Amino acid sequence: MSRARRVRASEPVGRREASQVRYPSDSVELHVRTPGVVAYGDALDLQADLVARRRAGTVPDQLLLLEHPHVITMGTGSDPRNVLADADRRDRLGIELFEVGRGGDVTYHGPGQLVGYPILDLKPDRRDLLRYLRDLETMLIAVLGELGVRGKTIPGMTGVWADDRKIAAIGVRVSSGWITSHGFSLNVDNDLTYYETIVPCGIVGRSVTSLSWELDRPIGVAEVVPVVCRSFTGTFGRVRVE
Repeated sequence: MSRARRVRASEPVGRREASQVRYPSDSVELHVRTPGVVAYGDALDLQADLVARRRAGTVPDQLLLLEHPHVITMGTGSDPRNVLADADRRDRLGIELFEVGRGGDVTYHGPGQLVGYPILDLKPDRRDLLRYLRDLETMLIAVLGELGVRGKTIPGMTGVWADDRKIAAIGVRVSSGWITSHGFSLNVDNDLTYYETIVPCGIVGRSVTSLSWELDRPIGVAEVVPVVCRSFTGTFGRVRVE
């Protein structure tokens, strides 16, 4: 597992960027970045920078695949009562708290969980938020299937489940120009006891699970990343470039 580091927004996103190549909205190129463990605030800065670059057409679509230190995030639809751990308990557990501009309620991120932030231009023919959410669910179900877990959706609930246990959460933002940010999290081998600090996604009476739990064997994030890349490019019709 990579050690935590600050990812600078000014880091080059691809070799072709230096040549000032323009990437139109309908470009199918996708650059995947895997920076390891990244502080949540740094990831927000990086996303904001990449959204601006994608809107300007100076980079192709992006997919950030990373892990976070322990953090609770509150989306625009969050009920503060769904954060069960007070400030003292969060400090003891080393959990940060962020209010962010994505959709959805309260969620948790931490080591051993794979977080994906697609920075996609949905123009010209994918300007449909519900379709985008369903495509992310389809992509994640395919990932689970390739790894030996049967995933499913539940009507009226965004995300992906293994039976009645939530294994993947989704919370996205679509900003001006139909550029996406935020995205999805997939529980791989994370400590599920940290979910006791929240009501996950504001859903009462539902448990959470992970790939390691469902497979009854350890599985690392590094093993899951290439599967996500294949499923993502297939679902969204993208071609991965360096």
